[in-house]
Amino acid sequence: MLHGILKSIPIKYGELMSVVAVIVAGGSGLRAGGALPKQYQLVGGKPVIRWTLEAFLGHPLVQKVQVVIGKGHEALFASATAGLDLIAPVVGGGTRQDSCRAGLEAAGVGDPDKVLIHDAARPFLSPQLIANVINELDYADAVIPGLPVADTMKYAPGGQIERTVDRASLWFVQTPQGFIYNKIMAAHAKAHADGMTTFTDDAAVAEYAGMKVQIIAGEQNNRKLTTSHDIDVANRETSARNFEHRPDVRTGQGIDFHTFTKGKGVILCGVNIPHTEKLKGHSDADVAMHALTDAIFGAIGEADIGQHFPPSDPQWKGVASSVFLKKAMELLRKRDGVVANVDITILAEAPRIGPHLAAMKAALAPLLDVSLDRIGIKATTTEGMGAIGRKEGISAFATATVRLPL
Repeated sequence: MLHGILKSIPIKYGELMSVVAVIVAGGSGLRAGGALPKQYQLVGGKPVIRWTLEAFLGHPLVQKVQVVIGKGHEALFASATAGLDLIAPVVGGGTRQDSCRAGLEAAGVGDPDKVLIHDAARPFLSPQLIANVINELDYADAVIPGLPVADTMKYAPGGQIERTVDRASLWFVQTPQGFIYNKIMAAHAKAHADGMTTFTDDAAVAEYAGMKVQIIAGEQNNRKLTTSHDIDVANRETSARNFEHRPDVRTGQGIDFHTFTKGKGVILCGVNIPHTEKLKGHSDADVAMHALTDAIFGAIGEADIGQHFPPSDPQWKGVASSVFLKKAMELLRKRDGVVANVDITILAEAPRIGPHLAAMKAALAPLLDVSLDRIGIKATTTEGMGAIGRKEGISAFATATVRLPL
């Protein structure tokens, strides 16, 4: 679908100018709640910032993407953007304005003509909106998208209404905000030199420097994710879009067993769990991820994990089982399929698995492209019965429900 949209974007080959995008991701995102800043929280199984970056990295009119991250966010950023073709991020300042200036300075290598500045927490903008802002910069020095105010507006300082405000000329503004690069760079430099440090968007910096700012139509979907409610709604909407055109619902199951051998811990769903032994296997022996991989293979009618990754093949010796799960997901995506939910049951007398369940779900979610509430992981014992009860190993059972187009 994205390919079709990109093909429709007007590209003026005789007038191409270099375009860079600065993605501002330096905030703490505290209002969204949770253990992570909002730009690194998962929506539809992917970090918010990854949705945003993929929109710009895949756009035919954008030559470079420069990200601005918060201090101490280096590891979060590396994890969220693994596999993306990005230049090194820069660390932002104490305010959004400082962060934008740092991003603009870093993006200036190569003397770009145009620059787009976009909030990382607006992940659902369309390729057409990006193109519209870029193309309008042929006629203006500054262009921002926005939505006209539809509700009646009141001016009410202290909670007491003083007057009704004429909404006819009022807009809710969005990003990406586009500028002629050297002019917005000069505007930021002026504001900084004048000690003006509290502007909340780059259009305000441009206005302060005397630039004329043109507003164009924005998009309802291009909203900023700010609160935990916003994240929840985005998750639901992403799932609805994924499922709408995939009515073929299929379920697969997987079962795996591994015995213990000498070692210092087991790996389950990609998480290292300290133990007096480890699981024996040709790979990392992640019994839970193996069962899940087979469940996905089964749902799409593929051969089992042993056929795809023979234990006799030395290239798989000691490899992380995420490689196997990624292969199953690759085959699912080739059929334009998505995971609806997975459920894993782990049978083990030891080690204790309960304290690690949250970390296991967090490790699986980005591999499966699903939100945490679509992953079930349970652990139980066999009450001392059988080989599992005698602590000879661990077994895992998994089911996976996927959705495909007809």
